[in-house]
Amino acid sequence: MKFEDLNLNPSILKALKDENYTEPTSIQAKAIPLVLAGNDVLGSAQTGTGKTAAFAIPIIQHLLTEQRNQNGKRKTLSLIVTPTRELAIQIGESISTYAKYTNIKNAVIYGGVKQGAQTDELKQGVDVLVATPGRLLDLMNQGYISLQAIKYFVLDEADRMLDMGFIHDIKKILTKLPKKRQSLFFSATMPDNIISLSNDILINPKKVAVNPVSSTAETVKQFLYTTNKSSKTDLLLHILKDPKLEQVLLFSRTKHGANKIARNLEKKKIKCAAIHGDRSQNQRQKALTDFKEGKIRVLVATDIAARGIDIDKLRYVINYDIPNEPETYVHRIGRCGRAGEEGVSISICEPEENAFVRDIEKLINQKIQLVRDNPYPQTDRPMNQAEKKEFEREKQKRKQEHFANRKKKNGNQKKGFRKK
Repeated sequence: MKFEDLNLNPSILKALKDENYTEPTSIQAKAIPLVLAGNDVLGSAQTGTGKTAAFAIPIIQHLLTEQRNQNGKRKTLSLIVTPTRELAIQIGESISTYAKYTNIKNAVIYGGVKQGAQTDELKQGVDVLVATPGRLLDLMNQGYISLQAIKYFVLDEADRMLDMGFIHDIKKILTKLPKKRQSLFFSATMPDNIISLSNDILINPKKVAVNPVSSTAETVKQFLYTTNKSSKTDLLLHILKDPKLEQVLLFSRTKHGANKIARNLEKKKIKCAAIHGDRSQNQRQKALTDFKEGKIRVLVATDIAARGIDIDKLRYVINYDIPNEPETYVHRIGRCGRAGEEGVSISICEPEENAFVRDIEKLINQKIQLVRDNPYPQTDRPMNQAEKKEFEREKQKRKQEHFANRKKKNGNQKKGFRKK
C-alpha cells in the first residue's frame, strides 16, 4: 500500500513526499482509513510504530474540509493531550511537517516555562492544540482556552498518562469536551484501568492493534553483559570505546543515577547530557536538540523523560539499569531500530537484576544474547532475602547518622556565629 491509496489531500501527499514517506506503517495503514471515516479508534501500538502520523494525518484532512465551511474567527477544532512536554513538542513538529502546504495552524502548550508566548499564540487562533494536562487546565481556568468547539480529540500515551498520575486531570478535561466529537485513544499497553478509561471516552470504537507490548522490533539486535555492581561504570566505559557507538541513548532507573552517570562520562571526556524530571524544560530541550544535532554522544535519560523521544536513525540504546518491569524494556529498546532501520540494544546487568532479565526474556519469548567477551564478568551472587533486609537496615542506619551529624554540625555553626 502507498499513501496515495489512502485518498489523502494532495497538499498532505506533497508534504509526505518531501519527507520520503511513500508507504504507511502497519498502524497508519489500519488507522488512517478508520479515522477518515469518522470512527472512534482504540489503538494499541508500541513506540516507534508511527502512531503520531496515524492520527495527525487524517485530522489534518478533516480540518481542511472544516476550514472550507468555517466563517469568521479561527476555532480550535482538534485537541491532542499527551503526558510529557517532549512528546507534545514532537507531535507539534509532526503536524507542522504534514500540514506545511496548508494554512492549518497548531500550537503546543506545556508547563515548566512562562506562559506568555503560548497565550500570545492562542490569542491569534489555532486549529490544532497539543497540550500536557496540567498547563491545559491552567490556561482553561484563566480563560485562554475553550474546548466547546472541539470535534477531534486524541488521548496519546494513555498508559504513561496514568502512570504519571494524570487520571484526575484527564477526567476534568473530559467534562469540558462536547459530547458529539470523534475521539482517538492510543496506548502501548492495555491493562484494566486503561480499558476502563477508554470506555469513558470512546463510542463504539474500532480497535487497531499493532506489535503488542511483548514484541520487540525485529530490526533490533539485543545483547547482554553481566557484571558486578562495582564494575558497571568500568564496563560502560569499555563498551563506549567502540567508535561505532557514535550516538547512544542510555537509560538510568533514577534521576540521581542519571546525573551520576553523566558526571562519570564527562570526567572521561565523553560528551553527554542527562534529562529527567528535575531538569527545566529549557535544559531538557537543549539536551535533546544537541543530541539530535550530534553535539553530544550520550543522552542519559530516565524512562519518563525519554517517553516520546523520537530520534531518526538512532542505532544504539544502552540499559545501564535493567528495568524491573519487562514492558519498560520493550519501550526502551523501541527507541532504536525504527521504521525498518537496524538498531542495537545493550543491557548491563548486575546480580540483583538477574531476575529482571529472566522476566524480560519470558515476556519477549526469546533469550537475549550474552556477550562472552567481557572484561568485567559477573562474579558476585545476588543477595538472599535476609541479606537484603540487613543491607536495607544498614543503609537506613547510615542515612539517619548522616542527617544527625549534619544537624549537629549546623547547630554548632549557629552557636559559633552567635558567640561572635
